[in-house]
Order: sequence, then C-alpha cells, then structure tokens
Amino acid sequence: MELRIIIYTIIASLLISTLLGPLFIPVLRRLKAGQSIREEGPKSHQAKSGTPTMGGIIIYLALIFTVLKFAPHTTNLYLLLFVTLGFGFLGFLDDFIKIIKRRNLGLTARQKLFGQLFIGVVLYYFLQKQGFDTALYIPGLSWGIDLKWLYFPFLIFMTVGSSNAVNLTDGVDGLLAGSSAISFGAFSIIALSNSQFEVAIFGAAMVGAVLGFLIFNAHPAKVFMGDTGSLGIGGALATMAILTKTELLLVIIGGVYVIETLSVIIQVISFQTRGKRVFRMSPIHHHFELSGWTEWKVVMVFWLVGFIFAGIGVYLEVLR
Repeated sequence: MELRIIIYTIIASLLISTLLGPLFIPVLRRLKAGQSIREEGPKSHQAKSGTPTMGGIIIYLALIFTVLKFAPHTTNLYLLLFVTLGFGFLGFLDDFIKIIKRRNLGLTARQKLFGQLFIGVVLYYFLQKQGFDTALYIPGLSWGIDLKWLYFPFLIFMTVGSSNAVNLTDGVDGLLAGSSAISFGAFSIIALSNSQFEVAIFGAAMVGAVLGFLIFNAHPAKVFMGDTGSLGIGGALATMAILTKTELLLVIIGGVYVIETLSVIIQVISFQTRGKRVFRMSPIHHHFELSGWTEWKVVMVFWLVGFIFAGIGVYLEVLR
C-alpha cells in the first residue's frame, strides 16, 4: 500500500509539473524574467541569455499539491516544506533582483547567508523541541557520536553548505534536475525503509516535480530553475538527510554536488596561492565543456556518477 502511494505521488507530481510548464513559461517571458549569463562563463552559454528563469516555482507548486494530498501532515513534513520553500524564497529574491537590475548579481552574500542561518535556526529549534537525536551515525556502521550542543552549528553548516553546493551544480541544462531526482529517490528509499512515510512521500514528490521540470530544462533549455529552484533543492536534501539520521550519507548520495564544490575550492586556493588554475573553469562541469564535451555528454556522465553515488548510499543504509 505504501509503495503504491509513493508511485501515485511521483506520477501526480510529474503530471502537475509537466502541465504547469507550458502555462508558466510564457508568463515568465511576458514578465521578461530572463537569465543574465555571466560574461566569464563558457562563450557557448551566451546564446542562453534571456531564457526564462525562476522555473523553480513550477517544482514547488507540484511539490505542495502532491505532498498535501498524499503525505501524513506531521511536524517533519512541515519542517521539510518550511526549509525547502524558505530557501526557495531566498533564491526567488536573488533571481528577482537580478532581473530587475539586469545583472548577474542578486542578493549580497551576507544577505543570503543571514536568511539561510535564520531558516537553519528555526529548523533546529523545532527539532530540539521534539527531542531530536543529536548523534551522527557512521554510514555502514551501527554506532555514532553524540554531538550534543555541537549538533546546532553542524546542522547550520549542513543546510547552508548543501544549498550552496547544489546551487553550484546548476550550470548546465538539465544537470541539476536529473541529479537531484536521483538524490531525492535515494533518500525516499531510505525514509521508507525507516518507516518515515511522510519523508518518503516528500522525496517522491520532489522526484516527480524535478523530472517534470526536466522536460523543459533539458538541452536546449526552455526555462531555468534559477536560484529559486537550486537553493530550495539543496535545503530539501539536507533536511531529508537530517530527518532520516543519515547526515553523513549526504556526502555520498550528494557526491556530484561535493565534487562541484571541491572543484571551486581547489581552483580558488590554487589561483590565490600559485597564480595557476587547476581546471579550465570551475565548477568542474565547465571544465569538461571547455575540454570539448557537449552539454549532453557532461550531463549524462554526471547523472551516471550521481546514480552510482546514490546506489552506494542506499546500499550502506538499506541493503547492507
């Protein structure tokens, strides 16, 4: 019965997202909600300038309709929605300012960080009120370490880090939509194995929503999710990992996002200390583009890597 509802949720969310695309994309065009492409990016991306952005709204509408219909209305479900939509709202403000100012810079780093910290504090407060387990469990093992009060800064670091890492991954048509569908699917399986039905339903709804969005975001993209979508997706993945007590597994299941982030860190450190770049461009998906890979090849290879990481994560938590 539970598996059947999971499948219904994916199908319903997919259909809603697919139906909303043709309705919502023309509205974004009329509002001139076009993406500004950074000049230092790959030259081939300049042709994408003006493509409607803020398409993450499509994902959230599909998510809300399906989880409120199929999922038990628990505190965990509302926390998932709060973090996802909260981070999504920050991304929306960021995208909106970029559109109004006609530039590639939206919220300042300080403004964005303040909003992310606030959302993290609220999440921690409600988890603490319900006596949430503050231990970190080692993937593949049955023991962990109780962080006690240190769990608070860890949770903040995790939610902020995840949202920003996922945001870095959204640089090639379809890359993040497909990668996140794989990640949400993995966490949904883990939640179902833990009898956390509402968390599993949430993950299933996100799978359907991002796959429906992918229809319009695949190369050549008709719409971008923008920070509106990517920040919320990152926050959602972190919160699913927290609620399922698989915090450290996020590093494995989200291996693609970790690699993208590390490539940026390595590039910055190398350039500042040696004056040399390790990659042609970071994040690393741009390096492969400039090495002659087509966008589709980059996306397919990264999806495959993401699927392998997700499989390892599910194996360590569910199948071992």
